[in-house]
Amino acid sequence: MRTHLITGGFPPGATAGHDMDYVRLRLLQMLQERDVKTSVSSDFSDVAKWLPDCRLLLTYVAGPFPDDEQSAYLDSWLAAGGRWVALHGTSGGKAVRTEDGKGRKMVKLAHHRTLGSFFLNHPPVRRFKVDVQDSAHPLMQEMPASFEAQDELYFIEMQDPNAKVLLTTELPEDPLPGFGFAYDEDTSIQADGKSRVLGYVRDVGEGAVAYWALGHCHSPSTNGQPFVDESVAADGTTPLTFRGVWETNEFNQLLNNSINWAA
Repeated sequence: MRTHLITGGFPPGATAGHDMDYVRLRLLQMLQERDVKTSVSSDFSDVAKWLPDCRLLLTYVAGPFPDDEQSAYLDSWLAAGGRWVALHGTSGGKAVRTEDGKGRKMVKLAHHRTLGSFFLNHPPVRRFKVDVQDSAHPLMQEMPASFEAQDELYFIEMQDPNAKVLLTTELPEDPLPGFGFAYDEDTSIQADGKSRVLGYVRDVGEGAVAYWALGHCHSPSTNGQPFVDESVAADGTTPLTFRGVWETNEFNQLLNNSINWAA
């Protein structure tokens, strides 16, 4: 199995508040342990060059996104049997200034349809419980019924009603409106009025996409968090180095399951 790994921020070379080097090394190590041949990029500009020989596309980005042409290529690649494991900021992309010029909001584009979700915002890094919705699914192998996470709790708007939801959390309301990105309506809240999707899998022809919203990490030089929730630090001080779920057995099991699923 060949894999193409995309890790990077925007503009090119930037980290966009995430420790891209740490993530890149961790993922490459996991792939190397399986003797998986891997190509690496910092954005989607060369997917048509690398994906024809790949079974797995693995992405962890904060800003880069496939344009319309690249999204169409991904659609075709997935339909032919490719598998895309997308992490964290992959559900984001382009942000524009709000009409009053005081904030930014995300723009829904073609790649969100391909991925199956659209990032709205997240409150400050906090502690929360993650619930597994289908323990029998191969992607949930050896995962507990629930586990604790310290992370950016992503608000994502689902784009595919047929997606199989695998991870959720409960947060009825945005605890700090005005933090981060602006949004017109909280369309990430589910029908029960309290659940939010943190992970799912969706079929695309002969292929599939698995997305996990978890995975924030930063180092002292890449930290962009002004403060954290008191559930992480009583005084709200952001840890200079933050690895979050990357240091948990559950997230590492999830990543291992994802690579095995793609193979």
